[in-house]
Amino acid sequence: MNSGGEPERDDTGLPPVDIEIPDDARELDRDVQAYYREQRAERRQLRHHRLHRTLTRDGILLPLLACSLILALITGTLLTIFTATSDQYLGQPPGYGTAGSPHVVQTRRPLPDGTLRLRGRPVQLRTLGKTLLVLLTPACGCSAAAVSWLAQISASQGAPTYLVSTPKTEHEASQLHSQLSASFHIDVLVAYDGEALLSHKYPVEGLTAVLVAPAHSPARQSAAYAQHLQANESSAPLVQALEG
Repeated sequence: MNSGGEPERDDTGLPPVDIEIPDDARELDRDVQAYYREQRAERRQLRHHRLHRTLTRDGILLPLLACSLILALITGTLLTIFTATSDQYLGQPPGYGTAGSPHVVQTRRPLPDGTLRLRGRPVQLRTLGKTLLVLLTPACGCSAAAVSWLAQISASQGAPTYLVSTPKTEHEASQLHSQLSASFHIDVLVAYDGEALLSHKYPVEGLTAVLVAPAHSPARQSAAYAQHLQANESSAPLVQALEG
C-alpha cells in the first residue's frame, strides 16, 4: 500500500488478490480438515492405481486366474474320486474291499435248481441249509491252507464244507482235497457239480466260497459269495454271510 491507501504497483503481472487474515486462527480449522481429507483421498487413489498396475503389468493377472482355475479343477477331481471310492463299499459287510479281508458280495442270489453228487447220492441245492461251498477255477493254484481255513470258519458256525468239483476242475478238487490234513478229510467233503450249475450262477475267480444262509423255505434259499480267498484273512464277512 502506498501512503495514499492505494495498492502499490505489482511488477509480476499477477492480478490483485484480496487476502483476509482472520483474527482467530481457529476459524481456519474447517478449511484445514477439508485439506487433510483431500490429501488422504488422493493417497488412497494413488495406492489403488499402483496395485492395479502391479497386477496387470506384464500379464500377471491372467496367469493368477489360470492357476486358480487349475487348482479348483484338481480339487474337484480328487473329491469326486474319494467320494466314488467311499460310496463303492457303502452297505457292504464289514471288511469288504479292504486289505486283508475277503471280498464278499452282499447281494444274495437264489441257488440254482439242480443237484450235487455227494458220496454218490444226489443232493438238491435248494434244500441245503447253512453251508459253505468251495468253488475252483481250472489251474487256480489254490492252497490247501485256504480250504482248511474256510473249513474252520464253517465248522465254528455249525455248517458243513463242500469242495465242489466240475468236469473242468475235477482233477484240481481231488488233488486239493488230498493235500488237506487228516482231520479235514472228514470235515471237507468233495461234491460233484456235473452241470457246473454253481459256477454259472456265481462268478468264480480264484478260490471262491458260496455262502448259503439258512432260509425258511426252499423258494427263498439264496447265497452270497466271496472271491480270491486266502488263508488267515478276516473271517467276519464270511460269518455274517453264513448267518444271512
